[in-house]
Amino acid sequence: MGDKAHAHTGAAGRAATADRPSSVRNVVLVGHSGSGKTTLVEALALTAGAVNRAGRVEDGATVSDYDGIEHRQQRSVQLSLVPVEWGGYKINLLDTPGYADFVGELRAGLRAADAALFVVSAAQEADAVAGATRAVWEECAAVGMPRAIVVTHLDTARTSFEEMTRICGEIFGGADPDAVLPLHLPVHGPEGADGHAPLTGLTGLLTQRIFDYSSGERRENPPAEEQRPALQEARDRLVEGIIAESEDETLMDRYLDGAEVDVKTLVDDLERAVARGTFHPVLTAAPAAPGARQGIGTVELLDLITGGFPTPPERPLPDVTPLHGASRPVLACDPDGPLVAEVVKTASDPYVGRISLVRVFSGTLRPDRTVHVFGHGLTDPGHETRPFHETEVRVGALSSPFGKQQRPLTACIAGDLAGVAKLGGAETGDTLSDPDRPLLLDPWTTPDPLLPLAIEAHSKADDDKLSQGLARLVAEDPTMRLEQNQDTHQVVLWCLGEVHQDVALDRLRSRYGVQVDAVPHRVSLRETFAAPSTGRGRHVKQSGGHGQYAICEIDVEPLPPGSGIEFVDKVVGGAVPRQFVPSVEKGVRAQAARGVSAGHPLVDVRITLRDGKSHSVDSSDAAFQTAGALALREAAADTRIQLLEPVAEVRVLVPDDYVGPVMSDLSGRRGRVIGTEQSGTGRTLVRAEVPELEIGRYAVDLRSLSHGAGRFDRAYARHEAMPPQLAERLRGQPENNPNDS
Repeated sequence: MGDKAHAHTGAAGRAATADRPSSVRNVVLVGHSGSGKTTLVEALALTAGAVNRAGRVEDGATVSDYDGIEHRQQRSVQLSLVPVEWGGYKINLLDTPGYADFVGELRAGLRAADAALFVVSAAQEADAVAGATRAVWEECAAVGMPRAIVVTHLDTARTSFEEMTRICGEIFGGADPDAVLPLHLPVHGPEGADGHAPLTGLTGLLTQRIFDYSSGERRENPPAEEQRPALQEARDRLVEGIIAESEDETLMDRYLDGAEVDVKTLVDDLERAVARGTFHPVLTAAPAAPGARQGIGTVELLDLITGGFPTPPERPLPDVTPLHGASRPVLACDPDGPLVAEVVKTASDPYVGRISLVRVFSGTLRPDRTVHVFGHGLTDPGHETRPFHETEVRVGALSSPFGKQQRPLTACIAGDLAGVAKLGGAETGDTLSDPDRPLLLDPWTTPDPLLPLAIEAHSKADDDKLSQGLARLVAEDPTMRLEQNQDTHQVVLWCLGEVHQDVALDRLRSRYGVQVDAVPHRVSLRETFAAPSTGRGRHVKQSGGHGQYAICEIDVEPLPPGSGIEFVDKVVGGAVPRQFVPSVEKGVRAQAARGVSAGHPLVDVRITLRDGKSHSVDSSDAAFQTAGALALREAAADTRIQLLEPVAEVRVLVPDDYVGPVMSDLSGRRGRVIGTEQSGTGRTLVRAEVPELEIGRYAVDLRSLSHGAGRFDRAYARHEAMPPQLAERLRGQPENNPNDS
């Protein structure tokens, strides 16, 4: 990060490789949608010499045009890996989607990385930084992940680096805003009539040099005299911030006494503080001008990544669990250690087929090696940690994905990432290990999908392929959950948002050749008796030969919620022969499952068989089943049937500023707020009970209400009576839903 000579250390068309873990840097780019992450990755690739011109690889494809990253309305929707080389180091740049629907891809990137670049746009409002991005920052802080901040779009009219730095200090610095300070100040060219002042270079605060990019190459110049006062003020604050993080406790005293601290000492202390995750430098970057070979600020950023971010051996490994009674091993990021790797992403390539992006934590992964694959249920409903599949597979070809190319690799050492072709039945989140020493990595957390999408096959041909297509879709994306609802008989894909739904439908069609139709999602309503009633079922038929004869009389009374169906036999005198009482019960329960009014299952009633008649020849099991069903229907016709709706216990976590609007919104959904409690600094947990009919789209609505900063979870609580006016509107229309749209 000081004065260094720089050259293009990558080579376009050749796979970046690493011969030891200490030469690898795994960096994830995090930021709001539109902040410029993908553009920044392309600029870094150009500066590192991994591409020959901005955004292009040798075959003419853009860096981000790998099939593992799709674009919807210019929005990245999948995790993308772009490996580059700089100064003898291999840097794995993990570009993540900024849109909230694809937070699962972001979590996968965080799992694979050892440090994070938070990309913020000077052209976006502070809310765009303070929302979901702050939550990710706190996640990184909780595990001590080093972080730096890159400000983009400073060449946009009416933007201010100083203002954005202040905002970042308030949002990310928390109680210590001096832990978030700039390393450089931007240099702008003359302002045009439209207020646009192009970014032409940077002023290094430690070196006190101007890095001028206006000619297309990075050139160093001394600052002009009029620039020195602002430069000195910013430099003094940066130096004090670095010294405050120094491990040399005498350095601050010497500095306050007027001693000059040399730049090398400051750089070394800065890099150590960044690697510890206690200091977060702010940088700026801009894409290269047409014909230029370096983007503005990209050299400085690559220097920070290689000098300040930790190596894989310096970061703790995820916890592992031994399988089949083995002892827990002591693992290190060692290429010669036992193999422990993880599938962090699964994608489909139109030419190669299924490709698994794998992070190797220990050992070395090689082609044609047999590995043990263990799945821990990351794609199960609720993301349980219970193992659910286990197999052994032979590793296919290894590659380094870049653009549309799959550059071959001979091996992937501990700390590095690689693409693996045709890795059997491995799914996202699965652990790869030695067959003779199988291990399981603890899973990373993924959000629970809470937006339902009910689908039906478009044709019979689609129906034949639907199950396989859905299984592959869910195996690739752990934030998507598949439900076969036994009550509504619907196939439901649970997603994170509307764009997530659109991408799921598109992938089913384009990747797996399955055309589906979205249909209104139905919740599982129930019916019950509002008052006691009686019914008589008479099934008597004579049609030449063996006839049918069965008569039964029942009493039905409501029971407390959650009681289910209770059947009682009070027949005396053999009016209904003993062998046919179970037949009556079977018929009653079958009719209850079909419903007696609006077609929803009947629950919470006691059905008492008190009398009946039989025939010595014509009575049969089938006849008494039919009679039991008829008796229940007659009893329902003589009383009021009450519709029951499912009620969910909802927990909403939002910043304090949004508590009022959230509580008001929940009340408008017929919700009952149970209570609130503080959850960390500046956040409140709101607990409420809300009918599920009212929260079908809450995942979308809460995001809008809280500017992306709120999240919620839900759990079934019980069924309870629906308001009469709403029940009347739904009665006789079991497929309708107030939230259908």
